[in-house]
Parts: sequence; C-alpha cells; structure tokens
Amino acid sequence: MHPLKIAVIGGGSTYTPELIEGLLAQELPVREGAHLPVREVALVDTDEERLATVGGLAARMVAAVGAPFPVTLSGDSAPALDGADVVITQLRVGGQAARILDERIPLGFGVVGQETTGPGGFAKALRTIPVILAINREMAARCPDAWLVNFTNPSGLITEALLRHGRGNFVGLCNYPLTLKMNAAKALGVDESRLSLAYFGLNHLSWSRVLVDGEDRTAGLIEIMLAEPEHRELSGFAFAPERLRELGLIPSGYLRYYYETERMVRELRAAPQTRGEKVREMEQRLLAGYADPGLAGKPPELQQRGGAWYSTAAVRLIRDLFGTGGEHILNVANGGALPFLPPGVAVETPATVAAGRVAARPMLRMRASRAFIGEHPVPEEVIALIRRVKDYEILAVHAAVEGSREYALRALYAHPLLDVHHDIIPPLLDALLAAHREYLPNFES
Repeated sequence: MHPLKIAVIGGGSTYTPELIEGLLAQELPVREGAHLPVREVALVDTDEERLATVGGLAARMVAAVGAPFPVTLSGDSAPALDGADVVITQLRVGGQAARILDERIPLGFGVVGQETTGPGGFAKALRTIPVILAINREMAARCPDAWLVNFTNPSGLITEALLRHGRGNFVGLCNYPLTLKMNAAKALGVDESRLSLAYFGLNHLSWSRVLVDGEDRTAGLIEIMLAEPEHRELSGFAFAPERLRELGLIPSGYLRYYYETERMVRELRAAPQTRGEKVREMEQRLLAGYADPGLAGKPPELQQRGGAWYSTAAVRLIRDLFGTGGEHILNVANGGALPFLPPGVAVETPATVAAGRVAARPMLRMRASRAFIGEHPVPEEVIALIRRVKDYEILAVHAAVEGSREYALRALYAHPLLDVHHDIIPPLLDALLAAHREYLPNFES
C-alpha cells in the first residue's frame, strides 16, 4: 500500500483530534497487514481562526509521537485535494447556529426538531447536499481516483444525492453501527471480533439482529437490556420492553422519534436547551482547551461531544479500502441488500470492502411476500417505514439539487413524522427557507 494523502474538508471540526488520534494509534497494527501508511493529512476549513486552533492541536499531537506525517492547513480546498487518495467530509453548513434553527423552528410548529430526522434533517440536507456535490465535482478534476468518505449528516440523504448526481468513488460512513457493535459486545461479555450485526435499513433508521460466532443472541441481548441498567440504552434509547420484545430486533436509538413521537416533542419542547445549544457550549470549551500550546493530546472532554468510535470507523474503512479488505456497515447502493427497495437507492447495510471496491451484502430475503433476516420474519411495519422514508429521501434530494419549493413540499408531505400535521407544512417550509436563505443560493425565491 502506498502512503496516503488524506484531505479533511471541515478540518476545523472539534472531532478532528479524534481522527488524528486514530491515525496515530494505528501506527501499531492490530492485525497482520493492517498498517495504514499516511504521507500527509490536509485540513481544510473556511473558518480560519477555528482551523488554526484545531490544526495547531493536530500538529502538536503528531509532533509528540515523532511526526510520522505532516499536517497542512488551508482555507482553500484546491491544494488539499490535489493528489489526495482519500477525502473525508465532516462539514456543517451554517455551523451550530443553523443546527439550532433546525431544532427550534420545527418545535415551534409542534413537530420533532432534530438535526438528522424530520424537518430539521431536511433543512440540513437542503444546505449540505449542493456543497458535497460541489466537492465531489472538484475531486473529479483534482483527484479523480480518490475515495470520498462522507461523515456529514444526514449521511443517508447525502449518499442518495451522490448516487444520483455524483461521480467517482464515494461511500457514506456513520459511527452508530460500530458504536452499537461495541456496546453489544460489552453487554454480552465477548470480544467485538466475535460479534456481527445482521443490520439493515437506512441511516438513522435501522434495525439489527446480533450474532456471536454465528449464533443469534438477539433475544438474550434484549433481556439484558431490559434487566441491567448499565445496558438499558445500549442502542441509544431505552425503548419500552413490549416494543423491544415485539420487534425481536435491536432498533436504532433514532427510531424513538418514530415510535414515541409525542413524548419526544414534549421532552424537546420542555428542555431548557436543544442538543445544538449544548454542543455549542461544549465546542466553546473544547476550542479554548485546544488553543493551549501545552496541550498535545485529545482532551477527555471530547468524549462528551458524541461521535463514539468515529476515528476507529474511519481508520478501519480507509485501511480496508486500500489494503486487504473487510466488512463494514456503510451507506451504499442497495444492490439486492434490501430486496423491497430499488437496487440503485442508498441504504445502510453491511458491505464488503475489497480491492478498492464496495458492495452491499444481501441481508434480507423475500419468501412468500415476507422479508426474513435469517429465519426471522421482519415485521411488516418495519418494511413499510423504510419504504416511506426512502420515498421522502428521494424527493428531498430532488428539492436540494433543483432548489425546488414544489419538491420540498412534496418531500415534507411524504415524511411519516408529519402525517397528522399537513396543515403546518407550507408555513414550516417557508420558515426554514427564510431562516437559511444565506445557505440556499440555488433555491428559488
């Protein structure tokens, strides 16, 4: 494997030290052939002050272990993309201020306000998809063989846009599947290498069965989740016992917005701060710490920011893209992984990574018009929800790419979280468009 140049768009993110730590840690291979040689990490951000602060810490972290690779900083993507082998996108168009609007505005209309799910996630997609597609086009000119590894939310919608309008090599990566795997392994008392997830769905709309050495341990894990407080929120939320047992699956914590919608709206509206407001305060403290010239390592406070296992997921994927290969849960073209969806749409599923190629691995099979995962039937309500959200995602991509209010309305009307709120959709859309006008240059006035 030749030494890689890794460009990070959004390099001023407070997550960047996590990535740097992961790249440095893998200098000691975890298995034969696992070493990932790096020749440069190029950090790009339009916020010069933030880039200098985060980039300064990154450079000190690298220097502290003997400077195995240089860290370069730029406000312009061109020098970073030139000759890059991997481009990681971890940007936030509009920053935390835009995220807070995505949370607050929907709550003002009595619906879920969240940065990746519902109308808040939709607003973020409108701002973000054109930017990611522009980066993808620039890559075609400056590093046509490079891999675009997208961490930016909403990851599934961005992958859908890239499948329809992108070029070259790209994949969507989320830290949630690996976090779930690690949590499940801890609860079951096994090494994570022995555990696998029979995982299916869309990004932040997924379900899993859990296997250890090929044996299905899902039912036992559910009982552990219900009996042991330490593992109650193993999947990201403490779902009701009857819900877990009825599903017979481990649902993503993000499904709380669908399964307990009214409760979520009440709690979000009653909370003194949105998640974005809390994160903004965390980031201010983190950046103040990063600016300390004596700091040369990732501070423990970064764990509170979220993004568990982010660097592990990224480093493992990049290593396998250019090395001996492996299996990862990714946002990729469906192929036949979910047979009830068209093959060309984006899904989140186990995928085989080998020889620079990524292909979804079939998870479900249809039998007598029912979907099965192994020998276990998938509840029809799960299939129906995936189909509905995918319909919404396709319309949302049209809206973002074409700057179309008509498609934006159609997308929101299609969203399951807005089923009983159709009367508020036009004014809600107008409020979101007005709030984010600065970041929607291609949207019709």
